Amino acid sequence: MLTSVQQLWDALWSIPHLKSYVTAAWLLYLVPLCVWIVLQKREPVATLSWLLSLAMLPYVGYLVYFLLGPQRIKRQQLRRHLARSGLDSYEVFCPTDEDCTELALLAQSTTGLPPSSATSVQLLIDGGATYDSIVDAVALAQNHVHLEYYIFNPDRSGELLRDALVERANAGVKVRLLLDAVGSSALHKRFLQPLLDAGAEFAWFHPTRLRPFKRPWVNMRTHRKIVVVDGRIAFTGGINITDEENERLRNDAYRDLHVRVEGEVVRSIQQVFVEDWVYATGHQRKDFHGTRLWSATEANVEGGVAAQTLVSGPDSAWEPIHRLHVAAIHEARQRVWLVTPYFVPGEAARMALTSAALGGLDVRLLVPKLSDSRLVTYAARSYFDELLAAGVKVYEYGPRLMHSKALLCDDLLAIIGSANFDHRSFRLNFEISMLFRDRTVTATLAQWLEGEFAVSQQVRGDGRRAFWRQRLPEAMARLLSPLL
Repeated sequence: MLTSVQQLWDALWSIPHLKSYVTAAWLLYLVPLCVWIVLQKREPVATLSWLLSLAMLPYVGYLVYFLLGPQRIKRQQLRRHLARSGLDSYEVFCPTDEDCTELALLAQSTTGLPPSSATSVQLLIDGGATYDSIVDAVALAQNHVHLEYYIFNPDRSGELLRDALVERANAGVKVRLLLDAVGSSALHKRFLQPLLDAGAEFAWFHPTRLRPFKRPWVNMRTHRKIVVVDGRIAFTGGINITDEENERLRNDAYRDLHVRVEGEVVRSIQQVFVEDWVYATGHQRKDFHGTRLWSATEANVEGGVAAQTLVSGPDSAWEPIHRLHVAAIHEARQRVWLVTPYFVPGEAARMALTSAALGGLDVRLLVPKLSDSRLVTYAARSYFDELLAAGVKVYEYGPRLMHSKALLCDDLLAIIGSANFDHRSFRLNFEISMLFRDRTVTATLAQWLEGEFAVSQQVRGDGRRAFWRQRLPEAMARLLSPLL
């Protein structure tokens, strides 16, 4: 058999000029693709990673890049339309007071959302408490409920929220549900039918169907978790709608963090949802006729908590949430505590963390002992040696998956949201986070993090890790980190 294969191979390559034809075909594939990638002017490491990977996958690589390669989405025209339609009711400048910090200006410049305030901020730990709070808020809805999720599964947790929405929709409340087509792919029409029969509206964000001559948005998802009730109460954070995050149903449920807010800042969260809904559906401002998007009772109420909504996605070249994390770390003077399920930092973020530690700050990183992606786990661990050498304290949480995303700086600043500390969240996904400048919020977050550090295992840089099972896989995974 081997002899026959060898003979066939020799006969194939004995064809006159075959090598020249193969080389020409490979160059014809590679050169235009290289030009296409290079002209996008992205980070050299990521660009070189794509070029080397695709060079080894003749023609198949084009399909991979077509489906999964970096893309830009232009929504500036949509934003202008919304502003002209009266949805953008904010001042266009940062007020000249103590809340107008450099971070606040940076956030407004990159997101278009100015500093705001909240009359109430409540941190919700794990899915059980979060689902109860959301269902209670939905039960009080009188005008509308807007929801946007990456994962909404047709399980017991999903049924709990769906049934609450059905009850309100039957009572005349307008329900709009926007779900990511990849993250919520387990959802079927039969599960949604009671909600649709009650008059609710439903839409997919970036459907995965292929269209002729158009690149699909397979690799650009909405990772946002948003609930807005009557423009008065809003929820966001890291918790999806799934039994995997409900500790009352599963002992191995994710460990996660969410936040419930009231006050003026809800208006910016509402605007984020409306922009996503209009973008995903193609609907216009008139489709919100009869919906009181802004709560009149909250419009001019002074809030006790300085708050600002942060958004990022492939429609912005500024990577706002990434920039705010790095800037907040540089601004810190005593401590930087970071918790994230996926830790694949770029150079700027890695330099910020190590510089803070080298400068004598209390820098701590909390990650899961084993995430739901072994490749990401290996990639994260490939950075531990450098962090430990700089003085960063690294903790691994387990056996449950640590799924929380939060940054705590000193005693005044906290960022909580949906964004992981990795390339995908900073550049590819549509994300939302909340920035709080408030001692009570940071004290609550710090107390929770102290408890998580206490039950986690601190990583020691003893250099005794197995070569084949740990050090080599980590090094290989790091090579792919710009693509993760």
